[in-house]
Amino acid sequence: MATSSLIPVSEYLSTTYRPDCDYIDGELQERNVGETAHSFVQSILVAMFNANRRAWKIVAGTEMRVQVATHRFRIPDVCVQRSSDPHDPVIKRPPLICIEVLSPEDRIHRMQERINDYTRMGVEHIWLIDPLSRKAWTATPDGSLQHVSEAFTVTGTPISISLAEVFAELDDMLTQTNS
Repeated sequence: MATSSLIPVSEYLSTTYRPDCDYIDGELQERNVGETAHSFVQSILVAMFNANRRAWKIVAGTEMRVQVATHRFRIPDVCVQRSSDPHDPVIKRPPLICIEVLSPEDRIHRMQERINDYTRMGVEHIWLIDPLSRKAWTATPDGSLQHVSEAFTVTGTPISISLAEVFAELDDMLTQTNS
């Protein structure tokens, strides 16, 4: 039987992993990454957010370490912070939005622990998007999922990400890579 050894937070924070790993109570957890549609959707979302960053007063990035609890670090696929938030090497204040892009191996029920971590941290908006099924969900404050059919929005702000636009851009990018 294989055993895993626990590593201290300080070692996790001073080590580069390729790809980066979540850190959960002393254990490294690999994430599903690297597939074309997954990567393209991340890029599309970050481009949409950052094209509007001044008007929306936000900044977005991919695969940023978020300390969701003392000994728990998650790496959301896309993280959106308020412009006024500190931009430290590790995010310690709840981001405005954490987005997970599902890979073919991911299942919604396996995302629940991540959603719960973001919810407990105080992340206001948790979005999931599946590029293969072309479905999307947002997590409610209690961690349950609600289907999103048209756009991800943030109430009280101009932030709106059209799913039709995301998927049209994805189709265009996939077509270009196949020609």
